[in-house]
Amino acid sequence: MDFSMISRTASLLSRPYSEAFFRLVAIYRDISATEAAHRLDLHIKTAQDFLEQLYDLGYAERIEVVGHKRPYSRYRLKQRRIRLEMDLDDLYPRREITRALSRIVREKKNHGASFLTSRSGDDIVALSLVSGRGRHRCQRRLNLTPSQGRFIYFLPFPSARPLSIESIIHAADLDQSVWPEILDLVDRLIELKVIEELK
Repeated sequence: MDFSMISRTASLLSRPYSEAFFRLVAIYRDISATEAAHRLDLHIKTAQDFLEQLYDLGYAERIEVVGHKRPYSRYRLKQRRIRLEMDLDDLYPRREITRALSRIVREKKNHGASFLTSRSGDDIVALSLVSGRGRHRCQRRLNLTPSQGRFIYFLPFPSARPLSIESIIHAADLDQSVWPEILDLVDRLIELKVIEELK
Protein backbone atom coordinates (compact mmCIF):
# COMPACT_ATOMS: atom_id res chain seq x y z
CA MET A 1 0.00 0.00 0.00
CA ASP A 2 1.49 3.36 -1.00
CA PHE A 3 1.94 6.28 1.37
CA SER A 4 -0.81 8.35 -0.26
CA MET A 5 -3.43 5.65 0.29
CA ILE A 6 -2.30 5.08 3.89
CA SER A 7 -2.45 8.82 4.55
CA ARG A 8 -5.96 9.13 3.08
CA THR A 9 -7.17 6.07 5.00
CA ALA A 10 -5.66 7.39 8.24
CA SER A 11 -7.43 10.72 7.66
CA LEU A 12 -10.71 8.86 7.24
CA LEU A 13 -10.10 6.85 10.43
CA SER A 14 -9.19 9.94 12.48
CA ARG A 15 -12.63 11.55 12.34
CA PRO A 16 -14.63 11.53 15.58
CA TYR A 17 -17.52 9.63 13.95
CA SER A 18 -15.33 7.11 12.02
CA GLU A 19 -15.81 4.13 14.34
CA ALA A 20 -19.59 4.56 14.36
CA PHE A 21 -19.61 4.98 10.57
CA PHE A 22 -17.53 1.86 9.95
CA ARG A 23 -19.75 -0.09 12.32
CA LEU A 24 -22.77 1.10 10.33
CA VAL A 25 -21.43 0.08 6.92
CA ALA A 26 -20.35 -3.26 8.40
CA ILE A 27 -23.88 -3.95 9.73
CA TYR A 28 -25.92 -2.89 6.69
CA ARG A 29 -25.81 -4.83 3.43
CA ASP A 30 -25.77 -1.46 1.63
CA ILE A 31 -26.60 2.07 2.69
CA SER A 32 -27.22 5.51 1.21
CA ALA A 33 -25.72 8.79 2.40
CA THR A 34 -29.15 9.97 3.57
CA GLU A 35 -29.71 6.83 5.63
CA ALA A 36 -26.24 7.02 7.15
CA ALA A 37 -26.64 10.73 7.97
CA HIS A 38 -29.98 10.12 9.75
CA ARG A 39 -28.67 7.08 11.60
CA LEU A 40 -25.50 8.85 12.86
CA ASP A 41 -26.99 12.34 13.23
CA LEU A 42 -24.57 13.83 10.70
CA HIS A 43 -25.00 16.38 7.95
CA ILE A 44 -25.82 14.59 4.69
CA LYS A 45 -22.78 16.16 2.96
CA THR A 46 -20.53 14.74 5.70
CA ALA A 47 -22.00 11.26 5.23
CA GLN A 48 -21.78 11.57 1.43
CA ASP A 49 -18.10 12.60 1.59
CA PHE A 50 -17.25 9.71 3.91
CA LEU A 51 -18.93 7.13 1.69
CA GLU A 52 -17.37 8.60 -1.45
CA GLN A 53 -13.92 8.37 0.13
CA LEU A 54 -14.57 4.73 1.02
CA TYR A 55 -15.44 4.21 -2.64
CA ASP A 56 -12.41 6.16 -3.95
CA LEU A 57 -10.07 4.16 -1.72
CA GLY A 58 -11.54 0.90 -3.02
CA TYR A 59 -13.04 -0.21 0.30
CA ALA A 60 -16.65 0.07 -0.92
CA GLU A 61 -18.57 -0.27 -4.14
CA ARG A 62 -21.16 2.22 -5.34
CA ILE A 63 -24.51 1.06 -6.68
CA GLU A 64 -26.71 3.42 -8.68
CA VAL A 65 -30.39 3.02 -7.80
CA VAL A 66 -33.37 4.58 -9.57
CA GLY A 67 -35.59 6.21 -6.96
CA HIS A 68 -39.02 7.83 -7.16
CA LYS A 69 -37.63 11.24 -8.11
CA ARG A 70 -34.05 10.74 -9.29
CA PRO A 71 -31.21 8.19 -9.22
CA TYR A 72 -29.11 7.99 -6.05
CA SER A 73 -26.14 5.96 -4.81
CA ARG A 74 -25.97 3.16 -2.29
CA TYR A 75 -22.68 1.91 -0.90
CA ARG A 76 -21.61 -1.60 0.05
CA LEU A 77 -18.35 -2.77 1.63
CA LYS A 78 -16.09 -4.68 -0.76
CA GLN A 79 -13.95 -6.05 2.05
CA ARG A 80 -14.43 -6.51 5.78
CA ARG A 81 -10.79 -6.21 6.72
CA ILE A 82 -8.56 -3.17 6.15
CA ARG A 83 -4.82 -3.62 6.58
CA LEU A 84 -2.50 -0.64 6.63
CA GLU A 85 1.01 -1.77 5.80
CA MET A 86 3.83 0.51 4.78
CA ASP A 87 7.30 -0.44 3.59
CA LEU A 88 9.53 2.48 4.60
CA ASP A 89 12.19 1.37 2.10
CA ASP A 90 9.77 2.42 -0.65
CA LEU A 91 10.21 6.04 0.48
CA TYR A 92 13.89 5.91 -0.51
CA PRO A 93 14.43 3.09 -3.03
CA ARG A 94 17.93 1.59 -3.25
CA ARG A 95 18.05 2.42 -6.96
CA GLU A 96 17.71 6.13 -6.16
CA ILE A 97 20.43 5.92 -3.52
CA THR A 98 22.87 4.33 -5.98
CA ARG A 99 22.14 7.03 -8.57
CA ALA A 100 22.43 9.84 -6.01
CA LEU A 101 25.87 8.70 -4.84
CA SER A 102 27.36 9.65 -8.22
CA ARG A 103 26.37 13.32 -7.85
CA ILE A 104 29.36 15.72 -7.84
CA VAL A 105 29.41 18.25 -4.99
CA ARG A 106 31.55 20.62 -2.96
CA GLU A 107 31.12 23.44 -0.45
CA LYS A 108 29.60 26.54 -2.05
CA LYS A 109 31.60 29.76 -2.05
CA ASN A 110 30.42 32.55 0.32
CA HIS A 111 27.55 30.51 1.72
CA GLY A 112 27.62 32.35 5.06
CA ALA A 113 27.27 29.26 7.25
CA SER A 114 29.49 28.59 10.25
CA PHE A 115 30.70 25.08 10.97
CA LEU A 116 30.78 24.18 14.66
CA THR A 117 33.35 21.52 15.49
CA SER A 118 33.55 19.01 18.32
CA ARG A 119 35.95 19.60 21.22
CA SER A 120 38.49 17.31 19.59
CA GLY A 121 38.17 19.28 16.35
CA ASP A 122 37.85 16.09 14.29
CA ASP A 123 34.15 16.33 13.48
CA ILE A 124 31.54 18.93 12.57
CA VAL A 125 28.66 18.77 15.05
CA ALA A 126 26.40 21.54 13.73
CA LEU A 127 25.92 24.28 11.16
CA SER A 128 24.88 27.80 12.02
CA LEU A 129 23.06 29.70 9.27
CA VAL A 130 22.04 33.35 9.26
CA SER A 131 19.34 34.65 6.96
CA GLY A 132 17.65 38.03 6.49
CA ARG A 133 18.87 41.50 7.43
CA GLY A 134 18.42 43.97 10.25
CA ARG A 135 15.44 43.23 12.46
CA HIS A 136 14.50 40.34 10.19
CA ARG A 137 17.86 38.67 10.74
CA CYS A 138 17.37 35.06 11.84
CA GLN A 139 19.88 32.47 12.98
CA ARG A 140 19.22 28.77 12.50
CA ARG A 141 21.24 25.89 13.92
CA LEU A 142 21.30 22.60 12.08
CA ASN A 143 22.48 19.77 14.33
CA LEU A 144 24.23 16.89 12.60
CA THR A 145 24.48 13.21 13.34
CA PRO A 146 28.05 11.95 13.89
CA SER A 147 28.06 10.44 10.38
CA GLN A 148 26.81 13.67 8.80
CA GLY A 149 29.42 15.67 10.71
CA ARG A 150 32.18 13.40 9.44
CA PHE A 151 30.89 13.73 5.88
CA ILE A 152 30.95 17.54 6.12
CA TYR A 153 34.49 17.36 7.53
CA PHE A 154 35.62 15.68 4.29
CA LEU A 155 33.50 17.84 1.97
CA PRO A 156 35.76 19.61 -0.60
CA PHE A 157 36.34 23.32 -0.01
CA PRO A 158 34.88 25.84 -2.53
CA SER A 159 38.26 26.16 -4.29
CA ALA A 160 38.99 22.42 -4.26
CA ARG A 161 38.16 19.87 -6.95
CA PRO A 162 34.56 18.65 -6.48
CA LEU A 163 34.03 14.97 -5.71
CA SER A 164 31.23 12.49 -5.98
CA ILE A 165 29.19 11.94 -2.82
CA GLU A 166 30.37 8.33 -2.88
CA SER A 167 34.05 9.42 -2.89
CA ILE A 168 33.48 11.70 0.09
CA ILE A 169 31.67 8.92 1.94
CA HIS A 170 34.61 6.57 1.34
CA ALA A 171 37.11 9.23 2.44
CA ALA A 172 35.08 9.69 5.63
CA ASP A 173 35.01 5.89 6.11
CA LEU A 174 31.24 5.80 6.59
CA ASP A 175 29.17 2.64 6.69
CA GLN A 176 26.60 1.87 3.99
CA SER A 177 23.79 2.02 6.58
CA VAL A 178 24.16 5.83 6.87
CA TRP A 179 24.06 6.60 3.14
CA PRO A 180 20.39 7.69 3.16
CA GLU A 181 20.94 10.23 5.96
CA ILE A 182 24.01 11.61 4.16
CA LEU A 183 21.99 12.08 0.96
CA ASP A 184 19.20 13.74 2.94
CA LEU A 185 21.73 16.19 4.41
CA VAL A 186 23.24 16.94 0.99
CA ASP A 187 19.78 17.72 -0.45
CA ARG A 188 19.02 20.00 2.51
CA LEU A 189 22.33 21.87 2.25
CA ILE A 190 21.89 22.34 -1.51
CA GLU A 191 18.52 23.96 -0.71
CA LEU A 192 20.24 26.20 1.85
CA LYS A 193 23.01 27.03 -0.69
CA VAL A 194 25.77 25.64 1.54
CA ILE A 195 26.65 22.89 -0.95
CA GLU A 196 26.73 23.21 -4.71
CA GLU A 197 26.12 20.37 -7.14
CA LEU A 198 28.09 20.39 -10.36
CA LYS A 199 26.81 18.70 -13.51
